[in-house]
Amino acid sequence: MISRMVELSLALFAGAGFGTFYFAGLWWTVRKLPSAQNPSLLSLGSFLLRTAVVLAGFYLAMGGQWDRLAACLVGFMTARFAVVKCLKPSSLTRNRLMLF
Repeated sequence: MISRMVELSLALFAGAGFGTFYFAGLWWTVRKLPSAQNPSLLSLGSFLLRTAVVLAGFYLAMGGQWDRLAACLVGFMTARFAVVKCLKPSSLTRNRLMLF
């Protein structure tokens, strides 16, 4: 019973790591788009890399068990909310951006 909880906890943390990687990579890509020589290639390459890493990680973390996959997905979505909250511009920055 305890080992099962440890497995699910590890899958949850793995999913959080994958989510952090995915959404922080998305943020980095969006920040680099204005200065990129080929923005479409940057967008596509970043998407393919982030998706491949996350899908491979989910596959390895789930180990053929659906409940581990579910824990990974919960961790992934939790990381999404955390990354969005951490990287969300302050109201001062948002007001400054509206002026331009």
